[in-house]
Amino acid sequence: MARDPWTDPDPQPGDFDADLDAIDPRYVEAHPGDPDAKLTIVVGVEGEDAERLQQLAARRRQRPAEVISSLLRSA
Repeated sequence: MARDPWTDPDPQPGDFDADLDAIDPRYVEAHPGDPDAKLTIVVGVEGEDAERLQQLAARRRQRPAEVISSLLRSA
């Protein structure tokens, strides 16, 4: 079965090289890194997934946000 880097859970190095090469350089801006920068990830959980998250958080005696943070750190 053919891999699809857009939907595979683990893209590999080089998977998006063709897409990056296709970008018009006029629309690319280089910016220096900021060691103090922060990344905010917004997660929406609904339905059965939300119920499972609440149950997991209750078992761990944590808030759902703490469970998600822990899962992201260990990923």
